[in-house]
Amino acid sequence: MGDALKRENYRYTYADYLSWSDDEKWELIEGMPYKMVAPAQIHQDILLALSVEFYNYLKGKPCSVHIAPFDVILTKEEVENNATNVVQPDIFIVCDKNKLNGKVCIGSSDLCIEIVSPTSTSRDYVEKLNLYWKHEIKEYWIIDPIDKSVMVYILDCNNNYEKPKIYTKNDEVRVKIFENFKIDLKDIFVD
Repeated sequence: MGDALKRENYRYTYADYLSWSDDEKWELIEGMPYKMVAPAQIHQDILLALSVEFYNYLKGKPCSVHIAPFDVILTKEEVENNATNVVQPDIFIVCDKNKLNGKVCIGSSDLCIEIVSPTSTSRDYVEKLNLYWKHEIKEYWIIDPIDKSVMVYILDCNNNYEKPKIYTKNDEVRVKIFENFKIDLKDIFVD
């Protein structure tokens, strides 16, 4: 697509997104394209450690863990090509297998995790927080690899995010969407 092709006041759709070159990775939030850059090693180390924890816990269970790059089309419309929200969460959990078609996830996942990088800070803390709330994602984690902290938002019974809980390297995080699953952050934030 290239930055020069961005059109003012135009809301891009999943159909537009599919026409772009695979040489560049993009996300769409409310029709606005955001270019993704290659992550740093610390980002990938956290991604690997955390995805292994989820993978091991979910073996033999109905939910599944997925990692970027994997498109999640957040839409409430029946025609996915008209969707204006296509994201690639660093990690996401899906408990409804009907949302997965082998290529993409269509609809809200149960949990999304974003690992903040210098180019994604505003997007993760503001745009994606609002987007995930709007699409009723039950649990949203924002991980700061520099501060070694995790901010967890939980959707309440009124479909609002509760005040976030903040965890640090010495804490355990209880994964709210599962009954008995905790992750020790000492195993995730390794020096």
